[in-house]
Amino acid sequence: MDLFFVAAVLLLLAGVVGSVVPVVPGAGLSLAGIYLYWWSSGYATPELGVLVAFTLVGLGAVVADHFGGALAASAGGASIKTTALATVLSIPLLFVAGPVGLVLGIAATVFAAEFYRTRSAGQGARAAVFAAVGVLGSAVVQLVVTLSLLVGFLFVAL
Repeated sequence: MDLFFVAAVLLLLAGVVGSVVPVVPGAGLSLAGIYLYWWSSGYATPELGVLVAFTLVGLGAVVADHFGGALAASAGGASIKTTALATVLSIPLLFVAGPVGLVLGIAATVFAAEFYRTRSAGQGARAAVFAAVGVLGSAVVQLVVTLSLLVGFLFVAL
């Protein structure tokens, strides 16, 4: 077995794990594995068209990961200021309380800010639920994408 192939697969597996662990760039690790193997094969495998497709899919996962919660909160009626505030305030909670702290921090911040802004507990709760579902949904999207990148890579490389 080629050492670069093994390293690429390990990076792709780390990407799958990283897709559900906050702050770990799952899709980025997956793309790093694919690009490592592409480089080691003399830029032959995967072919350029397949590499572009892998790259676009991986970048889509990065966008979903970074903006999923904010887009969902906006869809739930939260203001841009609220989503920015929730993002900033939830980051310390991630390190103190882990992934649960991240989701709860975002939801609580969105609820509080939207309740303050609109004076409506219903609107605050709606935006908070949308934000929490968006964060969790973006993790699911990234998991599916990184698994797809792994399977697609194995199909192309083997």
